[in-house]
Amino acid sequence: MRASLLRKSLARIEMENGQQRLKKTLGPLQLTMLGVGSTIGAGIYVMTGTAAANYAGPSILLSFIIAGIACLFTALSYAELASVMPVSGSAYTYAYVSMGEGWAWAVGWLLLMEYGISCAGVAAGFSGYAASLLDDLGMHVPPALHTTTLEVVYQGVNRHLMGHWQCDLLGALSIVVVTGLLVVGVRESFKINSLIVMLKVGVLAVFVALGVWQMHSAYWTPFIPAYQGGFRYGVPGIFRAASIIFFAYVGFEAVSTAAAEARNPRRDVPVGIVLSLVICTGVYMVVAAVLIGVVPWQTLDVADPLAIAVNAMHQPWLALFVKIGAVVGLCSVLMGLLYAQSRIFFAMAEDGLLFSVFARLHTRYHTPWLGSIMLGSVVALATAVLPIDIIGDLVSLGTATAFGIVCFTVIWMRNTAPDHTRTFVVPFGGFVLRGIWVGYVPLLGMVFCGFMAAPLCWEMVLSFMGGDPVPALLLMVYALCGWGCYRFYGRRHSRLAQEHRAALAQDALSH
Repeated sequence: MRASLLRKSLARIEMENGQQRLKKTLGPLQLTMLGVGSTIGAGIYVMTGTAAANYAGPSILLSFIIAGIACLFTALSYAELASVMPVSGSAYTYAYVSMGEGWAWAVGWLLLMEYGISCAGVAAGFSGYAASLLDDLGMHVPPALHTTTLEVVYQGVNRHLMGHWQCDLLGALSIVVVTGLLVVGVRESFKINSLIVMLKVGVLAVFVALGVWQMHSAYWTPFIPAYQGGFRYGVPGIFRAASIIFFAYVGFEAVSTAAAEARNPRRDVPVGIVLSLVICTGVYMVVAAVLIGVVPWQTLDVADPLAIAVNAMHQPWLALFVKIGAVVGLCSVLMGLLYAQSRIFFAMAEDGLLFSVFARLHTRYHTPWLGSIMLGSVVALATAVLPIDIIGDLVSLGTATAFGIVCFTVIWMRNTAPDHTRTFVVPFGGFVLRGIWVGYVPLLGMVFCGFMAAPLCWEMVLSFMGGDPVPALLLMVYALCGWGCYRFYGRRHSRLAQEHRAALAQDALSH
């Protein structure tokens, strides 16, 4: 059998779970805080403004609903799989069981893009709010030190990239600091994360409580702006905005990557996944509604839309309070995303598909410190160079693909291991088609993921044909690098493939 088609068995997953080297220190509260901390961040602090200004206007609320429903189906699928396979690796491990090593590598490579580039997007938001906060405190930061090297410029429905001699130094430094915290230790980092989560949720609650009294009904008219072609406004704009906002929900997936460090993963991980998604969706909806009502949505195509809103409310203390909350809160998102990214690479390195340096643990802190530093360096570079518009598109595309594979894995596992212990199962059952069980929830999850990916792919094609090849080229180069890494390293060093070849050799000798 070709190495790319080899699959892990559930028995092997159980064996690896018993042998894992990471410390089990996380309970249900910490897992929920990880999900909330990783999710409430760039989506509300950054991407809401971009999606509303360029695509949906006030109907961004409908986009949140569509993206939230898509993520709910996926979250329920994640919860079932986490109760069956409580190991590091998230969608990478699930794909290894259902679709084989080649697909597992592809998913792991997509997750690197999903988490790594989303960190860059969050750091861009951090940079915008930090620069605004420092300016309020009398410390002006030159635009050249908090603006990316590449910038997106819109001309009608077309967008173009422009390069300048500048870099987002503030955003890159935030990545460096959070990487250092994760190297020190998970338990210590998660204590800090829990405090940050409570702070930023409290800040958003104050923003909503005061902003609701300064909303203008005129800003909500028309609720769905007139269609201008492409994905600019109208119904197409709602779905295009939903595909961007999909980026905002990626954080809840980080809970599944922490399964190997959870004290009772079969129970606590499903609770953390579902509860964090429900909490975050509610917060997103309320904050977005107030944001759109306080300032005209046309002015929100910036990296710090909440700062624009609080400045318009003419309450200096509130502006300072919200900006501090945004700066500190976005750090918790970075922490969750960088943590998830390092653990997925740890799992891939343990399987032999990546360089062993990503699985090397610190002798004192018991964290994959060298891998974390290497990943943090790459993300810091992406933060300094790439604009948030392109970052959001690439992350959402990777997220939709990975989520779709997770939903498919639920169906696969139900048919190949129907009697395996499950402490959580997706609700509403399913139907049997030609002897194959198909669940309604995972099937709908796959369909919605397709809806999220379609506008992204179509706009990438349109951009390529319209003279903006950078997004498509970035994706192609990234895919080619992934293929090369697996073809020339992963396939040769795969532990599963080596064991398979050894078994074949032994079988040949015995005959």
